[in-house]
Amino acid sequence: MTINCLGQLIDLSHPRVMGILNITPNSFYDGNRYNSDEIILNQVEKMLTEGATFIDLGAYSSKPNAALVSEEEEIARLMPALQSVLRHFPESIISVDTFRSNVAKICLDTGAAIINDISAGSLDQEMFAVVASFQAPYIMMHMRGTPQTMTSLTHYDDIVKEIRYYFSEKVAKARSCGICDLIIDPGFGFAKTIDQNYEVLQKLELFQNLELPILAGISRKSMVYKIIDSDADHALNGTTALNTIALTKGVSILRVHDVKEAVESIKLFQKIRS
Repeated sequence: MTINCLGQLIDLSHPRVMGILNITPNSFYDGNRYNSDEIILNQVEKMLTEGATFIDLGAYSSKPNAALVSEEEEIARLMPALQSVLRHFPESIISVDTFRSNVAKICLDTGAAIINDISAGSLDQEMFAVVASFQAPYIMMHMRGTPQTMTSLTHYDDIVKEIRYYFSEKVAKARSCGICDLIIDPGFGFAKTIDQNYEVLQKLELFQNLELPILAGISRKSMVYKIIDSDADHALNGTTALNTIALTKGVSILRVHDVKEAVESIKLFQKIRS
């Protein structure tokens, strides 16, 4: 199972790590940490050295009830960072976390390789056409509503069945638009209660019948730290435990703040599997 990132084929039969780099003042864990070019580049170098295959660059916090960020502000945050990272690390594979097609187009034009869309095209109907025009890999996440409304949209009759149906529809539409490389993300923490997040994780292997790579974004989220009576700053151990469980369920990409620990989890998992 491979994806084509600007002509580079990445084999996802071996689990990979995607390092998170939030260029935002208000992200739930690392808001305002990466607020200068030097700090951004140091963090990218650290994540690449520790074994990240992808760097996921985001400029719009999607935590529950996050403030709306204009498209202009999102671009103004993203572009200097994206250009600097690509200038200093030209071989890096950059994913851009955005649900706006215009932002996606500008970033792909600049040299980003992947689009990571929390709405799977629901918040911008032009997104599929833009991604298809670049033949970029596309990460489709499950979410209801928007970051501002999703906490009120958590009723499901059968959450896993409904998410699988959601993806079957999204995949069909993406394929009809000409997108070749698709990755699905069940959206831990998005329009889901803590119990629902754990039900999805428990049954994550059921998404394998879609025959697409699965991304898990669990890193330091409230589903981790609320169970262990802690906070995001002290949720690394819990994150590592749940990431390891996700690997046993068939996950291909771990999206994390802490690359070294995720890479080590994959190495140990691979040893057991071999």
